[in-house]
Amino acid sequence: MTNISAERRGNFLGVVDRFWRKSGYHMTTVNNNVEFPAIYARTSDGFRVSLRIGGKGQAFFQVDTPCVRESKVADSTSKATAPLYEGMELIPRPNIHSDFWSAGAPSAAASGS
Repeated sequence: MTNISAERRGNFLGVVDRFWRKSGYHMTTVNNNVEFPAIYARTSDGFRVSLRIGGKGQAFFQVDTPCVRESKVADSTSKATAPLYEGMELIPRPNIHSDFWSAGAPSAAASGS
């Protein structure tokens, strides 16, 4: 999981917010909390989606489905590509550094100022 620095969290939420709006999602709530910002939206077919930033810059995407009929789901035909963290009770912290998303505030030279 990528560590999203405090200085980049607004950028990250902005990218997702613009994509969701462009996709026709209705934004229901925007939480501008400095430490734990979040955005919430609803799709035209009743799905609710959210993006929350948690501890150490960990991003949490969540999707809630509208009412559905229970159905059988086949077992996966492929092996998981991410670590399963068997036996762990806590969600692991972000451990991947991105030169962009994990970086501090953009420099004045980078922004053209």
